[in-house]
Amino acid sequence: MIARPFFILLLSLLSLQCGAPELPTITMQPKGSSWDPFLDTLQARTIQFFLQTTDSVTGMALDRYPTPSPASIASVGFALTTYPIAAERGILTREQAARRTFNTLRHFYSLRQDSSSQGVAGYHGLFYHWLRITDNSREWNCELSTIDTGLLMAGVLFAQSYFDQPSEQEEQIRTLADSLYRRVDWTWTSEGHEGIVLAWYPEKGFQGGSWYGYNESMILYILALGSPTHPASPKGWDFWTSRYVWDKYAGLEIVNFGPLFGHQYSHCWIDFRGIKDRYMREKGIDYFENSRRATYTHQAYAQLNPGQWRGYSDSIWGLTACDGPGDTSFTVDGKVRKFHWYSARGASVDWVFDDGTIAPTAAASSIPFAPEICIPAVKAMARTYGDQLFRPFGFADAFNPTFVTSQTPNGWFDKDYIGIDQGPIVLMIENYRNGLVWKTMTRNPYVVEGLKKAGFSGGWIR
Repeated sequence: MIARPFFILLLSLLSLQCGAPELPTITMQPKGSSWDPFLDTLQARTIQFFLQTTDSVTGMALDRYPTPSPASIASVGFALTTYPIAAERGILTREQAARRTFNTLRHFYSLRQDSSSQGVAGYHGLFYHWLRITDNSREWNCELSTIDTGLLMAGVLFAQSYFDQPSEQEEQIRTLADSLYRRVDWTWTSEGHEGIVLAWYPEKGFQGGSWYGYNESMILYILALGSPTHPASPKGWDFWTSRYVWDKYAGLEIVNFGPLFGHQYSHCWIDFRGIKDRYMREKGIDYFENSRRATYTHQAYAQLNPGQWRGYSDSIWGLTACDGPGDTSFTVDGKVRKFHWYSARGASVDWVFDDGTIAPTAAASSIPFAPEICIPAVKAMARTYGDQLFRPFGFADAFNPTFVTSQTPNGWFDKDYIGIDQGPIVLMIENYRNGLVWKTMTRNPYVVEGLKKAGFSGGWIR
């Protein structure tokens, strides 16, 4: 089983906390702005992951490949956003992108939803984290996932706003997207709770408590607040921000969260430059700047390399949730090393979890925040490790140069790509190129309403 619910990862953070090593004070470079042709290659290869592994009729995007896996509804959200980008890059025509999008939305709207434990895809408009490829029903007795439904709906709303032409197919896309989004009962996921609950199971009801503290669920709250039919309570946003960890790390004041995906996912769709909620107005920065600072701390952590892992440097870095070589321990370089399989790796002022595993998506998906350090990093990884790491569908999910065995004399390189790590690479490169996803989402009234209900103002919000 390849189960890795994000709420379990986040709960595991609480039990794996340890003191973070003190980093030297960072002096950030001026923001870079030049385009590097390598980004064209990286984005084009990564787009092919979705085009060649996703069913074009059902829209079921694989959780991972080539290991056999179910579909991931979060991967579907990234795939829905990737198709228009592929059209903008000339890889698909607009009509081809629209056809894939229409097929996906129509199929998801038709999937069975009720409280049954088997044979259904969702309930109350939300969807199960993983869906079987065979019949597109709940897999592995997994959770009805609020965050993964949120990531799916981000792709749905992007499609709604991007496909704005008067053709019959694009009108149908807009109608289906509207119906899918309006059907999600965010009120049900938050009534009687301080915030939006992480998960629901038909066997045992709501589980995992409510989402709180800075992490990937910012997009979830914004979309839940913007619903015209079943919105979450605005009080949930205050609960979410009340548990932030604001502290200095490497001399930078920041809302801390160890893995970089928490600083990236919401930013894939929403342009946080210049807009601020009450919390950030009091701190004097916006969430984009917060992610920029977090990106720099990851580079600084790798330069310090307190665990003395092989390969870390100012150009080989990046900790996030990703695959790992396995749950095992053995001696490398005279030191007993403990390694892990899929896990949330990261570094922040209050928490570090590091087993020498680097995920290229960590740097690649932060390119808009700090291109001056992220572009050299992705180029260095591709140059240093060649086709062991940089392959036809872009970067393999992760690698670990310290995991040296008789079977892996050059270190461990993942055989898989993971959809939720591939997707942010495509989207963030496009946002760095021209802001396409960000600009498109500023036209979506539900997104704007959600931001306003969360207290955001300034910048492009009118």
